[in-house]
Amino acid sequence: MDHTDDVGALIRSARSAQRITQEQLGQQVGYSASAISRIEANKMRLDPHVAPLMARALRLPLQWLSGSTVPQVANIATVATGRMPDEEDAVRRRDLLTGAAAAGAMAIVGTGPAAALPAADLEDVLFKLPSAEPTPLPELVARTTAARRAFTAARYSDLGRILPGLLATAEATRNASDGPDRRQASAVLARAYVLAAEHASKQHSDAAWVAADRALTAARSSGMPVPVGEAARVLAITMRRSGNWSSAVHLLAREASELDTANPRTGAVRTTLQLTAAYSAAAGQDRTTALALLDAADDDVKHHPDVPDGLFTVEATHTQVDVYRIGVLNTLGTPDEGVKTAADLNIDLMPTAERRARAWTDIARMWHALGDSQQTFTALRHVEQEAPQEVRRPSLRALTSHLLYGPTRVQGLREFAARTGALAGA
Repeated sequence: MDHTDDVGALIRSARSAQRITQEQLGQQVGYSASAISRIEANKMRLDPHVAPLMARALRLPLQWLSGSTVPQVANIATVATGRMPDEEDAVRRRDLLTGAAAAGAMAIVGTGPAAALPAADLEDVLFKLPSAEPTPLPELVARTTAARRAFTAARYSDLGRILPGLLATAEATRNASDGPDRRQASAVLARAYVLAAEHASKQHSDAAWVAADRALTAARSSGMPVPVGEAARVLAITMRRSGNWSSAVHLLAREASELDTANPRTGAVRTTLQLTAAYSAAAGQDRTTALALLDAADDDVKHHPDVPDGLFTVEATHTQVDVYRIGVLNTLGTPDEGVKTAADLNIDLMPTAERRARAWTDIARMWHALGDSQQTFTALRHVEQEAPQEVRRPSLRALTSHLLYGPTRVQGLREFAARTGALAGA
């Protein structure tokens, strides 16, 4: 039987043996309960960087989750529990689950500084926008630009408060407009939905699908290549995270081919599409395509330097390419190949806190995959320094918990875990 036919049942059986819910497992590895449900139903592929966390949470050999031999499901309970748990194991597991659950509640319900719009609430907003009146286009652009600044500064709680009203006002303004104003309003609406998709992706929420699809529909109505390219990028990310990496690469390649490469602005968009396509190909373990796309993006940067813009996020620089290269190599399972790139990387050149924090996140994952706990922790501290709310995301809290309960003692880690929500009650 094919490996992919068994992994969902394997995870479900091991989770049941541990007597934890989908929500509790999700909080340990940085996924929503709905994402765990889809993984167990083999409707979503497990991200490579999450597999080690999942294996540890379920007490399974990593190779069972990453492409090697998958045992009969009937044998999982024995392996997952290992033996009759003694008091120390029971206390340790209970502490881990309690800490993860409380950390998740703190970030989702909103009792700490990282409170953001909960994933479930975002889904409700998308399907039933609040009532709003149209507003003049310059005011709508200013509000959307402010929302983008909140995202790039990694102020996700601010963005969560802004999004419902922004989406409703942008929809009302677009619907009340015609001619050139309608096309411009559609572009702004696309930007607002892109922000909603990115916000949902941070929480691994299925709401990202809805927001990304609406972003692309609005972008196409605008007839403008930059909004279309950016909306296609976030839609491709949702495809990749659902396991449809080949569809993501196809979408990005098609959109990139339709851009005018002689125009610096659209050339920069093309580069960002190539970078996302490279990561998507890596998710499918297509090393040749992934590296070729990285090299093409690096070559394009020489001809199309980044053009700053207050409304749309288009970043096409050599530094950005290098960050993607580290992420791609991590995903391909060859993190050692990214060490030199990371050593030469000047993250301070990146223009926003969110991007700098993401770069340090990829470096943290690289060192974690290489088994260097101290370097992993150092990178996580940099994430916190750049963007305190970023380090409280579920996936990074899960990585911090994995370090905390790992075999290596790292000075300051426990305090960091308590401070960032990965360890409650400490």
